[in-house]
Amino acid sequence: MDFSAVNWLAVIVAAVVAWLFGAAWYMGLSKPWLKAAKLDPATMNRSLLPFIISFIAELIMALVMALVVGAMTGGEPTLVAGLVFGFVLWLGFVATTLSVNHRYEGFGWDLTLIDTGHWLGVLLLIGAVIGWFGAPVVAG
Repeated sequence: MDFSAVNWLAVIVAAVVAWLFGAAWYMGLSKPWLKAAKLDPATMNRSLLPFIISFIAELIMALVMALVVGAMTGGEPTLVAGLVFGFVLWLGFVATTLSVNHRYEGFGWDLTLIDTGHWLGVLLLIGAVIGWFGAPVVAG
């Protein structure tokens, strides 16, 4: 793996954008999500830890996306490539995993649609930022 081909600024910006998108997504869908997830806000533990873990996870996702898009484009990421890989990775790994997990956990498709919609947005945004920023600028 060639980490020198990673545009670190793009990775950080992508993670921040993805995290902010998630905040907006779940704030807008909080009532249907709580109902679908069978959660009672009155009994939920209020902690910053899930928000911190979300950001770290999205930072890792952005790094992996940068590595995948960079490797698959010969080190020249583009906006279109980022969007395509964001969608393909979402479809192949995220949508399938959540669909299986939610069926075993006894949740309805409403939760799956809300959660997979969130992750589709996250991966498209991460891919778009990685592709838009392009390859890292090498001083020389």
